[in-house]
Amino acid sequence: MWNSLDWDAPWYQPWRETGQPVAQEVAAGRALHSALNQVAAAPVHFTLHGALPAGQAYESYILETGQCPTRDNLHDFFNGLAWHHFPRSKRRLNELQAAQIAAQGSSASRGPIRDAITVFDENGALLDAPAAIWEALLARNWKRAFVDLRPLWAQARVRLFGHALLEKLARPRKAITAHVWRLQCPIGGTDEVDSWLAARLTGDRLAGKPFTPLPLFGIPGWCEENRQVSFYDDPVVFRPGGLDLPAPNLT
Repeated sequence: MWNSLDWDAPWYQPWRETGQPVAQEVAAGRALHSALNQVAAAPVHFTLHGALPAGQAYESYILETGQCPTRDNLHDFFNGLAWHHFPRSKRRLNELQAAQIAAQGSSASRGPIRDAITVFDENGALLDAPAAIWEALLARNWKRAFVDLRPLWAQARVRLFGHALLEKLARPRKAITAHVWRLQCPIGGTDEVDSWLAARLTGDRLAGKPFTPLPLFGIPGWCEENRQVSFYDDPVVFRPGGLDLPAPNLT
């Protein structure tokens, strides 16, 4: 699996510089946690998953020790890359998770904040796009978003965040959908995006589940098939709208 990742795919290109050398090391027999520790410093030290004490909450352990238990699989591979690419945001999510666990216990009902953290950490994405695209996405008006406004996507930038989402994309399929943060993100360098996001990760914002769905393979250039208008006639993937959602804050 390590040698089959398509680093030229649009969803993996921003991750290639860090991710490809790590994947090559693991494919050659190195443990994932060791390979992750060899690239640019992250705010955590990756360690074997067995280091996590029985009964200890994973999120609390990371915050208390600065160590991230890691298994040799794609899920933890992309989680490790996310720690390298988005250190401030990953740290902030970890702090929020650990605070919720300390207040409510790890076995209690997760609650809206922990639920939202999990959704974004696993499946989140960020979008910089013209207002017209945002309005169409929020209205679930897929034909307008991807067909009528297709030329505007040349001005759009998508930045994936969720490590489970990146894992799914190792086996691309039409139904893969991201939870996009419902705020216009100025997508430039990775450090800029990380700083922007970390400053906005608060319990109150997350409790409101500020996400909207984005079927990734509807994005022009992300698959050949979406050149055909009929691609968007699939109601299983491109579900109709009807939700009265607020317009995004474009500032």
